[in-house]
Amino acid sequence: MEFKIEKEQFLKSLQKIQGIVEKRTAMPILSNVLLEATETSLIVTATDLEVGMKSSYVAEVVTPGKITVSAKKLYEIVKELPNQPILFSTKDNDWVEIKCGKVQFNIVGLSPDEFPYFPDIKEENLFEIETSLLRGMIERTSYAICTDETKYNLNGIFIKVEVRSDGSNALKMVSTDGHRLSIAAGDLKGTAGPELLKGVILPKKGVYEMKKITDEEGGTMLFGFMDNSAVIKRGDSYMVMRLVDGEFPDYNRVIPTSNTQIVTVNKEEFSHSVRRMAILSSEKFKGIMLEISSGGIRISSSNPELGDAMEEIDVAYDGEPISVRFNARYLLDVLSVAETERVEMKFKDELSPSIIVPENSDTFLAVIMPMRL
Repeated sequence: MEFKIEKEQFLKSLQKIQGIVEKRTAMPILSNVLLEATETSLIVTATDLEVGMKSSYVAEVVTPGKITVSAKKLYEIVKELPNQPILFSTKDNDWVEIKCGKVQFNIVGLSPDEFPYFPDIKEENLFEIETSLLRGMIERTSYAICTDETKYNLNGIFIKVEVRSDGSNALKMVSTDGHRLSIAAGDLKGTAGPELLKGVILPKKGVYEMKKITDEEGGTMLFGFMDNSAVIKRGDSYMVMRLVDGEFPDYNRVIPTSNTQIVTVNKEEFSHSVRRMAILSSEKFKGIMLEISSGGIRISSSNPELGDAMEEIDVAYDGEPISVRFNARYLLDVLSVAETERVEMKFKDELSPSIIVPENSDTFLAVIMPMRL
């Protein structure tokens, strides 16, 4: 196999799959990237058996063929090469030669025969979706994905389509780690397949890789399902992720319905204040106290090892005084993704879950459990 490719193009192709290849694995082939030269292009494939990506790039192919090499090492080599076309060729015993200007590398490859199969994707099974919609919804939910590997059914984002009374489709994404819950909603144009109407769980790693794809320019991408996997197509790239096999909890039961004490606060002002108070919090004393009374919140933190801090900010509130203690990071995570100038916090009492929503918006809702006083 032999091909010639521009450095920028090759670097981009290898950069794209670094998050997918397994760094520590019992199967060495999974830390490799499969390079396949066809008559007109270079196809780059990586997988960890849960998430896989396959992209094609323009290359000058002299001899078609395929080989696998260490994805990390190849990326490090290409990154440091001079800005000139790269000549890539295979030798006997799966060795690989990389030439660029006056630089030459010879590295060991592995036979492509052991590389896992990447499914053939039928585009007619996919539907079009706006990348900005997916990106915004992932941003508003990914912070609350559970990191406890034993709760495997919470290690991802639940995605579902709900049909509204007017017949239009609402796409919902939900994540929870047991201490907080996040729900993002958006309008889905077109039809949704049976998988989305039932609801599926996208794995955490797949969600983060999907987010990277949506970070590229706007427009639309193709999305769909096959063989218990979610499939995404963007430009000349395909991504496949195996769905999490498990039941996601009924999140509607977690959303409080009797939180009638509503505080409206300026998001920026509140964020800065919480951030300042959090400076004195620690692993042991990570809570900050909110004492809410008519017209104002007194925010404070206390740490016997470091000291204490207090700040007052003006808010719109005319209910009974209430004191609640929160994990500062949980509050900051929600405030960082709320997109309006002001947010509403809805309380029932000191120990019940609290709701945070952007003012006059129905695209995002967060529920946070308070800490014991």
